[in-house]
Amino acid sequence: MDRAEALSLLESSRKRIDELDEELIRLIKERTSLAGNIAQAKLVLGMDIHDPEREEYIHQKIRELANQQEINKDSLTQIIMILVDLSKEEQEKILRR
Repeated sequence: MDRAEALSLLESSRKRIDELDEELIRLIKERTSLAGNIAQAKLVLGMDIHDPEREEYIHQKIRELANQQEINKDSLTQIIMILVDLSKEEQEKILRR
């Protein structure tokens, strides 16, 4: 690979990462917006926002996906748990209205 090819590869890779970042943000927004549905269902069902059984399921799913995709499971767990916390915060905000 020469310098011109390296610069082209760098540029195209960065462009694709920017596109993926935008898609990730759109998906996070969509995921978070589902918190309203979850909060309403939990309210009717008399469930707490914190659902240890669901969180254990999520942890197990993360471990399996991390192994399948060969991604560091600890890093993936941190990312997913941030999303879970974001969802719980949104649910709490909705239920306080």
